[in-house]
Amino acid sequence: MLEPEHQGRQRKNLAEALRSLRSASGLSGSRLAVRCQMSQAKISRIETGSTLPSVIDVERILAALNVPEEIARELLELARTANVDYTAWRTHARLGLHQKQAELKALEQSSTLMRHFLPAVPTGLLHVPEYAAATLQPGVRSEPARDVPRVVQARVARQAVLDDPRRRFVFLMTEQAVRWRRAPLPTMAAQAAQAAHMARVSEKPNVDIAIIPQTVQVPGSPMNIFVIYDDRLVTVELFSGEVVLRTPQEIIHHIELFELFMGHALTGAEAKAFLLDRADEFMRERE
Repeated sequence: MLEPEHQGRQRKNLAEALRSLRSASGLSGSRLAVRCQMSQAKISRIETGSTLPSVIDVERILAALNVPEEIARELLELARTANVDYTAWRTHARLGLHQKQAELKALEQSSTLMRHFLPAVPTGLLHVPEYAAATLQPGVRSEPARDVPRVVQARVARQAVLDDPRRRFVFLMTEQAVRWRRAPLPTMAAQAAQAAHMARVSEKPNVDIAIIPQTVQVPGSPMNIFVIYDDRLVTVELFSGEVVLRTPQEIIHHIELFELFMGHALTGAEAKAFLLDRADEFMRERE
């Protein structure tokens, strides 16, 4: 996995390599832009490192420069790696996990369709405060310390975006995600409140909540939490950190996975009824 410092070096190396190849070819930036059907400004930003080129951008530049196949393969691999971000949770913790909530808020406000695949727990956009606090408690000693009240406040504040009719949200959960017991048994009211809250959120016209029952056979394994923002990037959550994918192949792959799992889920009134049944179940266990 790559830390931000390593990622920065890779992107710098890619920019310098593309600039050197263009200079060695004798082409001006404007001439290369014409051959690649890009703007001269974009070529300039790529060569200075201010814009990260996609793998497709790099393919077009290398083809326009007639770069030898062996060198092209190396640079394309560098481009693929540079287009994958990995940030450890400890890095977010150093900056303050509430800052991560601000990043997510900006990403949500710049997107129109967000598809959340949630095989483990509901996402923060669906949390009630008590449940959010439970999910933020460290489970093992190696987890970074966090200012739980501040992060909960920021997480709940983000939820205002669910009322923006310009944004559409699809939350696809497994039954396991709904049932997973983050709250201790004496406070199962938080778990019940969480399920009931999700049922209410599902009534919003721009929000779809879908549940994959445990009794359904699904030809795929729910490996990771991931979120697809429009058709431009995917975030994948790991135990140790978060990966951001930007290449078209990775985005298409995750869209296809999402559609596969969605095809086996309860939706609409059935999903709402499932959530309300679980809320009642949790309350009975509390009594």
